Amino acid sequence: MHKQISWKVGGQQGEGIESTGEIFSTALNREGYYIYTYRHFSSRIKGGHTNNKIRMSIDPIYSISDDLDILVAFDQETIDVNYDELHENGVILADAKFNPEKPSDFKGTMYVLPFTKIAKDLGTSLMKNMVAVGATACLMQLPMPGFENLVVETFKSKGEKVVDLNKQALILGYEALDEVIDRNDLMSLEKPNKDERLFMIGNDAMSLGALSSGARFMSAYPITPASEIMEFMIDKLPQLNGTVIQTEDEIAAATMAIGANYAGVRAFTASAGPGLSLMMESIGLSGMTETPLVIFNTQRGGPSTGLPTKQEQSDLNQMIYGTHGDIPKIVISPIHAEDAFYLAGEAFNLAEQYQCPVIVLSDLQLSLGKQTVHKLDQSKIKINRGQLTTEVDEETTHFKRYNVTDHGISNRVIPGVKGGIHHVTGVEHNEYGKPSEASDNRNEQMNKRMRKLDSFELSEPFHVNIDHNEAEILVIGFISTYGAIDEAISRVDAKVNHIQIRQLYPLPVDQLMRYVAKAQKVLIVEHNYRGQLTQLVKSETKIHDKLETLTKYDGKPFKPKEIEEKINEMLGRVK
Repeated sequence: MHKQISWKVGGQQGEGIESTGEIFSTALNREGYYIYTYRHFSSRIKGGHTNNKIRMSIDPIYSISDDLDILVAFDQETIDVNYDELHENGVILADAKFNPEKPSDFKGTMYVLPFTKIAKDLGTSLMKNMVAVGATACLMQLPMPGFENLVVETFKSKGEKVVDLNKQALILGYEALDEVIDRNDLMSLEKPNKDERLFMIGNDAMSLGALSSGARFMSAYPITPASEIMEFMIDKLPQLNGTVIQTEDEIAAATMAIGANYAGVRAFTASAGPGLSLMMESIGLSGMTETPLVIFNTQRGGPSTGLPTKQEQSDLNQMIYGTHGDIPKIVISPIHAEDAFYLAGEAFNLAEQYQCPVIVLSDLQLSLGKQTVHKLDQSKIKINRGQLTTEVDEETTHFKRYNVTDHGISNRVIPGVKGGIHHVTGVEHNEYGKPSEASDNRNEQMNKRMRKLDSFELSEPFHVNIDHNEAEILVIGFISTYGAIDEAISRVDAKVNHIQIRQLYPLPVDQLMRYVAKAQKVLIVEHNYRGQLTQLVKSETKIHDKLETLTKYDGKPFKPKEIEEKINEMLGRVK
């Protein structure tokens, strides 16, 4: 019996690889297993190798696995590209259609099964995916009712005949492997606790957080890997009397969101690196006019078009330093899908409390990787609109929208509030919003804006796993590296602590240094070439002498063993 099993299905894009993984993983999630998935897919609409790696466990998991137990192959390329992940007892289930060749150095077992022929005999080759799922259920000794119930849900809109044919495909796939399998190759998972859990991608979790925090307007332009946020909102926002506008470009998306926030609606946009490049001037406008703005940035491989469907974390410098001039800005980053729900919801409070742009920084692995999520508690998201006033002294001729205060935050009104008339402009202005280039006014207004965040700190700026008062190594990461780091540390027999940064900017230096002080060495793990998080930490602290970096920028997520090897190297345990 296994505590966890890793399964991958691969083929050409457009062959239904994603739907195969979706049905398989959803069924396992409903059985009570924890699931973590990662899709490797091409930026082309059709064609090019694609695969879906799914890890299932009786315990919570937040990372892909190092190796692979089962590989389902619909073409030879899938075998050639992925077989080296299989351990020595791994199993390949290959479609007989392409006359599969077993690699000479593969020590496991390969079963060649007529997935496509079985499906064609039922009426269409499209059902080969269901045949493969049935064969997997046989190999893993999984109960069929869960898969059959999911088939009914998935295909009921297409009629009873389609449902029955897909059920048959499942059963025939199960029987095809059952007839030929060596019983020593069978593998099965321990029975899980069957608690009810959700199963979602990070983009869905952030979208739900936005809805729960009262967001009712989204303006956006489609871009991978952010498009699912807009698609989610198109489906859900109208049900809450909200609106989504697909704009002509990212410039319009950002400025529309600013306009909606100015009008009093909680509004946001979502994009990825190339789109954020276009939004930079608008982010500056939000900072100068002190208008709330929430942006979800789902990072991907760059620069330019780069690797639009691959993992990277190379937008950090852009998010912190991208705008010309100085403005207050908050950059926060969730560590997994469940955290994305709560932190996305909090972003709208922060934007209105501090009247500045707030960027929720995700990455492709978190945004599109589907994972098991515990039930979300909407009551934990409290709405705080900051210093939004609905009453102004009626004798006031013009409202001091940018009144200079000790904490840097002024009262804000929305259009229609009696006595709230004021001027709004992107040029420097006085307390009433009227343009002013006077030196004294410039200093006064700039100082006012920039001291807003002097005392800002999230209630939990770090996710902390500090087990040792005197650690040999402190590992630091952000966003989706959380699971791989945690798992790597659990394998190392040494005193290693771990913090995952949730508040990237302004960086909470004092609290960070308290954790750093407990370690002899510091390792920062990140997905980019230059080590942008390392640069940020170096610029804010004096820990250069004990700081090392592990970077990865090949478009693939970290595996726990890669981080484990680096930790052992730092400990002087090089194999």
